[in-house]
Amino acid sequence: MINSMRFIAGLVCASAASLAFAEFPDKPITLVVPFAAGGPTDKIARDLAEALRKPLGQTIIVDNAIGAGGTIGSAKVARSAPDGYTLLVNHIGMATAPALYRKLSYKVPDDFETLGLINEAPSVVIGKPTLAANNFAELRQWIAANGRKVNIANAGLGSASHLCGLMLQSALKTTMTSVPYKGTAPAMTDLIGGQVDLMCEQAVNAVPQIEGKKVKSYGITSLQRLSLPALKDTSTLSDSGLKDFNVQVWHGLYAPKGTPAPVLAKLNSALLAALKDPELIKREEALGLTVVTDERLDPVNHRKFVEAEKNRWAKVIKEAGEYAD
Repeated sequence: MINSMRFIAGLVCASAASLAFAEFPDKPITLVVPFAAGGPTDKIARDLAEALRKPLGQTIIVDNAIGAGGTIGSAKVARSAPDGYTLLVNHIGMATAPALYRKLSYKVPDDFETLGLINEAPSVVIGKPTLAANNFAELRQWIAANGRKVNIANAGLGSASHLCGLMLQSALKTTMTSVPYKGTAPAMTDLIGGQVDLMCEQAVNAVPQIEGKKVKSYGITSLQRLSLPALKDTSTLSDSGLKDFNVQVWHGLYAPKGTPAPVLAKLNSALLAALKDPELIKREEALGLTVVTDERLDPVNHRKFVEAEKNRWAKVIKEAGEYAD
């Protein structure tokens, strides 16, 4: 009799749990962005939030939890209840933080559930307008001749421009002088003014300056050329001699470790639907981003991708010896 009652109780609990998962989400979801409002990641997250609202049938609240190169917001999600109501949008910094921050309070990707990659975008190596080099071959010779005298700007330690610059130096087997700024805007201003020599910046930020002939373009960091008019004469770095050079800024969606499988399945399904939304695709393309459509939309493959990126960047960051803590 007692065993029968326990069995019935177990069925009731299981049914209640199944019902709870079936009704997910039954309240607003918080989407944590570990960077300031108005920045590229914040813009992407807000557009994604609107696209996710439709398949999930709930309001998505964006929470900017900023600081320490995105690690404060990421830690917040890692510590959140694993119920699917707190999610994280983060960029390539998800994979580079373990190497940049030697005392990181969370593990990547162990403390997260990967839900799928969102987008990716290449950068462009650009130079000050008075730089003597007119193509990448000439730039490569100039860098080789000047070494540490070459100043390469970035938007701050751990930023996409910083990481791209490190990878460029690694590929060229040289060391330049890194000049970190507090954001892309001041770095670009000094590049245009000639106070620094080079910068590796996302295409969406670089193209207006290239079109205005305020900077020179030397190479695209993806394996494919870009169809943008301003870059029609700019080759990829891979085609220019740095074989297989491929550095792209990407964004992914994450949940806390331990989030129930049925909830993860619903979230991934919603993400797949959101990334097919014509309005979202239009907004992404306007930012110079490409919506991911390959196997990295699958949570397992997303996790493998993050692991591979983490290992790749750990080597580059260790070689450079440039840490954020």
